[in-house]
Amino acid sequence: MDKKPLIIIAGPTATGKSAISIDLAKKIGGEIISCDSMQVYKYMDIGSAKITPDEMEGVKHYLVDELMPQEDFSVARFVQMAKDALDLIYSNGNIPILVGGTGFYINALLYDADFSGEADENVEIRKNLEEYLSANGVIALHNKLAKIDPISAQNIHPNNTKRVIRAIEFYEIHHFPISKHNEEQKIKESPYNFCFFVLNDLRDKLYKSIDLRVDKMVDAGLYDEVVKLYNMGCTADMVSMQGLGYKELFPVIEGKESLEDAIELIKRDTRRFAKRQLTWFRSREETIWINKQDFQYDSCKMLNYMLEKISDKNIKF
Repeated sequence: MDKKPLIIIAGPTATGKSAISIDLAKKIGGEIISCDSMQVYKYMDIGSAKITPDEMEGVKHYLVDELMPQEDFSVARFVQMAKDALDLIYSNGNIPILVGGTGFYINALLYDADFSGEADENVEIRKNLEEYLSANGVIALHNKLAKIDPISAQNIHPNNTKRVIRAIEFYEIHHFPISKHNEEQKIKESPYNFCFFVLNDLRDKLYKSIDLRVDKMVDAGLYDEVVKLYNMGCTADMVSMQGLGYKELFPVIEGKESLEDAIELIKRDTRRFAKRQLTWFRSREETIWINKQDFQYDSCKMLNYMLEKISDKNIKF
């Protein structure tokens, strides 16, 4: 059976993935699936750097504005929603372009990860872990994970308590680490004929772009956006509020932190996140790197290079 085509445009935050994905989509007859854990939510426009209808330039986008902030969004749910979008795109006779920086989500879709174990839950185990977190704090919880699954502990930030709890819960249910489960999924052959591009920039330029983007978000009303979500009943422990630019502002709303300090924290955490993204993408052998400086920051040159690589994979457009 011939494998269906799939284009991926990944890379760290603030590298211009959305703009080049639009250009590529118009060239190859593509439709875009957002691979972003925040853009899927309604009312979260500024902090997620959500693409606007005007910026879409008529290109169909999926997994944007599809969930309410109160809903949970996991990698398993992403894969199911993305597969539904793929079916629609293929039925339209178009080529799907997966765009985003969430490597874990990309990998899960690309290699058709098995989430049969993800549906397993133990309410009692989870409740005990949540009580342990409340009593002992995020570092103690993370240390508990490190003892049973050091690989997951290295890959999951201590503040991402939902994923930390999930990893410990998985271990206690199945008696082996979730990192082993994920590694087994990695060796599967992808069901897609794919081109996996990673857009990147010089570190200094990337960090300046991140700082500038945060400043623009603040000027555009990021704080007011989070206040609106707070007034809608969103709480700091919700999955939607774990995103950069959101979780840092809850202490400001509650009078525990200054806005100026929170803005600097957002910049710092976003730079660190970009560094972790690059580390993940560099670990992938199948990636095709597009270092913007190598193309003199010329979007036409980058686009032509991408088209060549797509043709090399016998993806017809």
